[in-house]
Amino acid sequence: MTIRHIPWLRHAPKGGGEPIYLALAQALETAIRTGELQPGDQLPPQRTVAALMGVDLTTVTRAYGVARSRGLVDGAVGRGTFVRPLAVEDEAGLVDLSMNLPPQPRGLSVAACLRETTAEVLRRTDAATLMAYHPGLGALGQRAAGAAWLAPVLGDVAPERVQVCPGAQAALSALVWSLVGRGGTLVVEPLTYPGMLAIADQLGVRLIACPTDTDGLAPDALAAICREERPAALYVIPTMQNPTGITMPLARRQAIAQVAKDQDLWIIEDDPYSRLMAEPAAGLATLAPERSFHIATLSKCLAPGLRLAFLVAPDGGRGAPAVEAVRSLAGMPAPLMAAVVASWIRDGTAEALLAGVRAEAAARRALAAARLPAAQGSPEAIHVWLPLPIDWSPVRLRAAAKARGLALVSAEAFAVGPIAAHGVRISLGAPGRQEVLAEALAGVAALLAVET
Repeated sequence: MTIRHIPWLRHAPKGGGEPIYLALAQALETAIRTGELQPGDQLPPQRTVAALMGVDLTTVTRAYGVARSRGLVDGAVGRGTFVRPLAVEDEAGLVDLSMNLPPQPRGLSVAACLRETTAEVLRRTDAATLMAYHPGLGALGQRAAGAAWLAPVLGDVAPERVQVCPGAQAALSALVWSLVGRGGTLVVEPLTYPGMLAIADQLGVRLIACPTDTDGLAPDALAAICREERPAALYVIPTMQNPTGITMPLARRQAIAQVAKDQDLWIIEDDPYSRLMAEPAAGLATLAPERSFHIATLSKCLAPGLRLAFLVAPDGGRGAPAVEAVRSLAGMPAPLMAAVVASWIRDGTAEALLAGVRAEAAARRALAAARLPAAQGSPEAIHVWLPLPIDWSPVRLRAAAKARGLALVSAEAFAVGPIAAHGVRISLGAPGRQEVLAEALAGVAALLAVET
């Protein structure tokens, strides 16, 4: 192999007056910024670069280390070093604290895992069969993998109850259409997932906000709403609630499940975040299994691009019509992606990626705690809720943040009716590097100091 086979090395001539390791790091950055190296590309082994450049191995190790500290590459022992995707702030000049993404897993390359597993899937599966239409929502083996993935939250679940869906939004839309219907009533938290607001608006569903406290939904208030309004279902995010970050304790979950049983209320449990916790609380679907639909997307704990979610239907078959609606409206999951995810769960890759996301999320949550002590949320969360005084203008705050190069999202984006609590949700995963996030959080703190 020669330098001709590794074109980016030409950007690092020796004798330029700066240390060779910095010249190599700058050559990498130049190749990445110009598109010569693409996200997911694997870099050559350090020994190969050292031999071609006529330098010692330590020099190349330092160069790769500098590139890693700049957020340009990622890697792990035994897997190699890979080009990372450009972060939003690198491409647009704006630090995004509004989009709720999991951070890149520490010590692992998602691109490398995808490349290896996709190749393995294609080796053992006929491509024409894989790319054809597939009936139902996932093969039995994929459902079994979903049941294994959800076991820390739901315990033992029969694979037949698990459906593999092309993302949570499609499944949520189908469930609301089937269980609630046009003109029907759905109970939600006062601040809730904007995607559900959009679904309700499109389907003509009436939303009723149930009061909450520091433990989540108030059971007595929910019971009163059920008696007076006769809603068809409850939509709730009991773990690391979006946007407030509240996690319902077990006693509150039990009380909510009991109200649902007493009032014959369906439960739509949206659970994007439980697997981020080392010891997640029991899902509502374990407390009221005969009336709960549990939806767990992989978008918030592994990667949004997987476009996959697991739906666990009620025990006993009562939810069969709603499951049929999901099959009709959501359609099949992408067969290749479903096969990749199932392989990851079976061979441990999914857990390794999750561990990397957890480690990075915990470090970022610690940064938020240090710079914004008033922020609320789990130590393992990928977002926090920052309460604001009632007289603050969210429009003015967002404008001031944008002037500092920060994108924020405030309470009105989540509100059902009049805003019950003012604040901003700060997402911690989108910035590509911790240093960028730390600076952005310091900018938010500075904004608060000016306003107060």
